[in-house]
Amino acid sequence: MATENANLTFRFACKEDCGAIHGILQRLAESLGLVARLQTTPQDLESFGFGPNPHFKVLFAEIEGNTVGMCLFFPYYSTWIGRPGLYIQDLFVDEQYRGERIGERLLRHVARIGREGGCTHMRLTVDDGNEGAVKFYQRHGFILSTDESMFKLVGAEFDNFCDLGDCRGLG
Repeated sequence: MATENANLTFRFACKEDCGAIHGILQRLAESLGLVARLQTTPQDLESFGFGPNPHFKVLFAEIEGNTVGMCLFFPYYSTWIGRPGLYIQDLFVDEQYRGERIGERLLRHVARIGREGGCTHMRLTVDDGNEGAVKFYQRHGFILSTDESMFKLVGAEFDNFCDLGDCRGLG
């Protein structure tokens, strides 16, 4: 049975934490065998998370001042549900602390933050082959969406798409 660490605290990340956030993202990428896919830098995190128009928030889980987990998330709006929600981009707990319900507590804390802001749901994706994450989310009531597929447009393909065609009238 999982234990709960009584010394666990939560705090929002600040600009000075960008190196730590990046380090956690590197550990996540290593654990998934996806190091080559991680392109973000601490400078990117600072610019896009802690600048004048932040695109995400990060909640840390800490034990005695040491960061042991992280959840990076941001709000979005669902036209189908008609309500705002939260998108969980990354959830990570250091391997030595898994089984102590830290991931669950991080996720619940983020969900409550969202609910206080009017959110009614959460969405996330799981990397193919990450069976541990699939089981974790299913254990906590998340359901696998089988009625939609995720598509992406990245890098040069994104730029090419933006540059094609006429967009007059957009100001």
